[in-house]
Amino acid sequence: MIWVVWIVLAAVVAFGAWVRLAPSDPARWHVMPAAVVDRDFEGGVMRVARTGPEGLARLDEVARGWPRTRVLAGSVEEGMVTYVTRSAVWGFPDYTTARQAGDRLEIHARLRFGRGDMGVNRKRVEAWLADL
Repeated sequence: MIWVVWIVLAAVVAFGAWVRLAPSDPARWHVMPAAVVDRDFEGGVMRVARTGPEGLARLDEVARGWPRTRVLAGSVEEGMVTYVTRSAVWGFPDYTTARQAGDRLEIHARLRFGRGDMGVNRKRVEAWLADL
């Protein structure tokens, strides 16, 4: 019986390490859909905001100040930035890509693991937009 406990414990530790240490490939995550429209979907959200041409720069300041968030790829100068925000306990990564398109700020946030995010991406994106 003790072996079962050790096996389960080892599996939990291995899963936690895999979630935290799995590499994030910019070629896969630093992309935007061809058409971005306001919509929610299982595990993510898309938003479009009329912010003027400085929207991405302002959003970048907000995102960089957000807990457990770092830049994966891109820059304000390139016109598109992808951020990785990790959950507090397990460290699950969520990816948020923001692109400046004229006076439109397009945002696409999605999870990496699982199917649903319990509205976490929507809440974060709406908080970032409210801080603008």
